[in-house]
Amino acid sequence: MTSDQSPKPLATPLAMSATVQTTNSTTTATANTNGEATPSPLPKPVSPQSRPATTRPHPKPGYPTCKLRVECHDLNHDGAEVFFTNNIVSRDFSAAVSTVLSTLYKPSQSNSHIAPVRSVTLVLRAMDTLAYTTGSELDDEHKEIHFDLGYISKIPAEPSNRRRDEIQGVLVHEMVHCWQWSAYGTAPGGLVEGMADFVRLKAGLSPPHWKKERRDSWDQGYQHTGYFLDWIETQYGEGSVRRINEALMNKRYDEEAFWTGLFSKSVQELWKEYCETLPGQLANEAVVVEGNSQKLRDTKE
Repeated sequence: MTSDQSPKPLATPLAMSATVQTTNSTTTATANTNGEATPSPLPKPVSPQSRPATTRPHPKPGYPTCKLRVECHDLNHDGAEVFFTNNIVSRDFSAAVSTVLSTLYKPSQSNSHIAPVRSVTLVLRAMDTLAYTTGSELDDEHKEIHFDLGYISKIPAEPSNRRRDEIQGVLVHEMVHCWQWSAYGTAPGGLVEGMADFVRLKAGLSPPHWKKERRDSWDQGYQHTGYFLDWIETQYGEGSVRRINEALMNKRYDEEAFWTGLFSKSVQELWKEYCETLPGQLANEAVVVEGNSQKLRDTKE
């Protein structure tokens, strides 16, 4: 290079502008008068109104739980051997609770419509009656089911599932008494016992000697009223017995108002219709209504 071929001066930084290109985007920064790059403007914040709404699903309602206990007064009793050989206590006792609650109630968020029970204790002992349910000495929300070991020991071994089904059937029946409503104790005993056998029937645990038959009154209890309630469940839709139970929750029992309020018919009318559906009745038998009871009359008279 000669002296008259001097290099041209470079451009000053003040006159420069730069474009920086990355792989995925292009960012432009313009130099200010001090030679410092001017940053790109920040994105505008999203207003709460423009954000998509998010909701949390409500938890699915479930049934209440309670403590379950078992006491056996004599492990050497034959009935104790039959009971513990044919039942898995933790599984079958819990299953009895689930069967009763799912038949008598639908769960809600509060479950305030379900009878309060804090614990159920199964007491296996020798006694003069088959089984009964009572509130404990602590308070009525702690229940006790007493079950006769002598009865358990005499349950036939055949067919193979007979002992298990009979034990579970009795447990389900008695468990109903822990959870059902009774109109402050004014509901007919036949209705209370009939609801317990209805739940047992729906659970597929009816013993072989049960049968549908005409009786003088709808409220003779146990399987007789249980089959009657099963007919109501069929005629008036699933959940009818649940409605009966819940109607016994917070007022005293008045027969006429109770049944007509639920089904627009008296219980005598319902019983008459039920008896007319029973097969295998004698041709000379007819059901007549006399006062508050149903009676059979020989049509030859």
